[in-house]
Amino acid sequence: MKNIREEFPLLKNDKSLVYLDSAATTLKPNSVINSVSDYYENYSANIHRSVYSIADKATTEYELARGKVADFINAPSDKSIIFTSGTTESVNLVAHSLCGDFLNEDDEILITEMEHHSNNVPWQMIAKKIGAKLKYIPIDINGKLDLSTIDSLLNSKTKIVSVIHQSNVFGTINPLEILIEKAHSVGSLVLVDAAQSIAHCGINVKNLDCDFLVFSGHKMLGPTGIGVLFGKTEILSKMQPFMGGGEMISSVSMDSVTYNELPWKFEAGTPGIAQAIGLGAAIDFINQVGIKIIKSQCAKLREYAFSELGKINDIVLYGDNVNKGPVISFNINKINSHDLAQLLDQFNICIRSGNHCSEPIMEKLQVSSVARISLYIYNQKADIDALISGIKKVVKLIS
Repeated sequence: MKNIREEFPLLKNDKSLVYLDSAATTLKPNSVINSVSDYYENYSANIHRSVYSIADKATTEYELARGKVADFINAPSDKSIIFTSGTTESVNLVAHSLCGDFLNEDDEILITEMEHHSNNVPWQMIAKKIGAKLKYIPIDINGKLDLSTIDSLLNSKTKIVSVIHQSNVFGTINPLEILIEKAHSVGSLVLVDAAQSIAHCGINVKNLDCDFLVFSGHKMLGPTGIGVLFGKTEILSKMQPFMGGGEMISSVSMDSVTYNELPWKFEAGTPGIAQAIGLGAAIDFINQVGIKIIKSQCAKLREYAFSELGKINDIVLYGDNVNKGPVISFNINKINSHDLAQLLDQFNICIRSGNHCSEPIMEKLQVSSVARISLYIYNQKADIDALISGIKKVVKLIS
């Protein structure tokens, strides 16, 4: 693609827009938008239940998308791919479905201090509900996991380790291989939250050997409202469904029910058909560009942004520039992050501000909020230059 920005209508239609909030949601290319429109315009029928032609096409495209996801993460079977509404539902599905057969009273759950609320709150809720113990791997001030006590945190009572792959605040890429090996050595399952890393890292679940992997479509060029749960089929087969209803059943009588086979056992009700098809188109787009190219470009942009931001007076950068994804959080002394974001918007520059659904991290940093930029394949050095110029104008305006 000679000019990848031309593939994104929001950037094509507004040449002055500087979008630096891809960690919240990525922009959508024409191919994804068109795939969703095509479904609604030309074969908008429900799936799996009907035999007429447009319903058959809808079913085919939906299941093709499942196969694309499986190939993208090198899953051994598309039966291990469960479509959900997003990362949050995927984590909640695992947390609730593990109860009873895998997770019980007095068992232990291990997460980290850098988790997004979606990989923290569900485990708090489950721990309180069943009487399990929730423990945390600590982080240091630079947003790096402190693994000095990992061997004492893990024991035979640890039933699930649930860890973010890339921090949405620091950008830290966590050492999954080490964590998974240590967790498996005590018999624990491992869930990896790949919401922030899936779009640029290139994840191979077979090599990684995680038991679960979760992510959202809208953070990888796809539509909102679609997410993925990968699970090893031998584990998913033993888990109880999270929700009951249509599609997830094999047969129902007045007093009994038998469940459908994988993956439909966990997909109750009418799913996000258009969203799944759009996710398939997003994966096609990423594959066309090349995940290695995306990863390389994002790394170069982050290095440049980190270097240029570091030259600004009174800036506080959180974390270092080592083993990070394309996310940088910072504050400007005496300027509230929300004020900074709002004022930058006047220059058509979009950044994030707040606690980023990571309040424990804010407590660790002793701040109420931080500003955050996040980069993707459609960004360029000119976007960083515009950001730096905009920040300097805001500082001059306020001082």
